[in-house]
Amino acid sequence: MKTILIVGATIVNLALIFYSIGIITEQVRHTISKRVLVFVSAGLVFDITATILMIIGSENSAFTAHGLLGYSSLTGMLIDAVLLWRLRLKNGLNTRVPKGLHWYTRIAYVWWLAAYITGALIVILK
Repeated sequence: MKTILIVGATIVNLALIFYSIGIITEQVRHTISKRVLVFVSAGLVFDITATILMIIGSENSAFTAHGLLGYSSLTGMLIDAVLLWRLRLKNGLNTRVPKGLHWYTRIAYVWWLAAYITGALIVILK
């Protein structure tokens, strides 16, 4: 495996850890906290970085089924981060997350996990 892909895989694992801490914290507490914002934002930075590295290192087209799943899940997490930050800027820290955003966060995270798992399976089954 190419070094750039190994680095990308390592960074996407960091995205998994950071997203998980941020999203699970929000899902349990139903509030916007500094912890949620820091971990979701860092997860997003790691996710974008990993995606770029994997595109550069891949010999396949950037538009595979897994690629499209990954781009859509990254977009979902980007939208979630923007919505969480917007809520924080509008209402401050420790604001209760509205039911719709709470569910959107859960759905975006599960969609992202599906992309993560399919990517891991692709590597394992090669």
